[in-house]
Amino acid sequence: WLGGQIELDGRPLEVRSVRDAIDSGVYLVPEDRRRTGLITSMTIRENVTLAGVSAYANLLRLIEPNKETAAAGRQLQSLRIKAPSVESIAANLSGGNQQKVVLGKWLSMAPKVLIVDEPTRGIDVGARSEIYRLLRDLADSGVAIMVISSDMEEVLGICDRIAVMHEGAIAGTLQRDQFSEQAVMNLAVGRTDLS
Repeated sequence: WLGGQIELDGRPLEVRSVRDAIDSGVYLVPEDRRRTGLITSMTIRENVTLAGVSAYANLLRLIEPNKETAAAGRQLQSLRIKAPSVESIAANLSGGNQQKVVLGKWLSMAPKVLIVDEPTRGIDVGARSEIYRLLRDLADSGVAIMVISSDMEEVLGICDRIAVMHEGAIAGTLQRDQFSEQAVMNLAVGRTDLS
């Protein structure tokens, strides 16, 4: 059974397509960044500006490369993406820097809700801590962040609230003062005893 209601800023939100979600400020950083988060044969500039490409067009609907370069440059700098320039090909970046490019694509469009699936899978420890810092800064600035992760340590370390799934439904929700591996595991196997 699939169903439910989405509310954003206290109002019901109807999302029937990817475009509806994007237009509402709800963005997804997918689990597989190389297959579904990036076009690896394109540059950092092209990847960062792709989802909001119309913002970089002039009245004739022609893309203005200077606007794209400026936007991508801001993301390169603020996310500390390690690359020679915004013209670097995404396939040549490390996993952590590729993930930052995916994040940069959505950050350049001022997200309201960011759904991040397995945010640090396959990423080195240094990039992992930078991504955690970035997610915390976004949450502190008012962006709603939903993290989907199979990494228990990650979930316990970065979340303010944990919703645990069991057999396709939410088995329970834990507040920070209730966090423990045992409480999460109990809910994951269908037990309601949190101790």
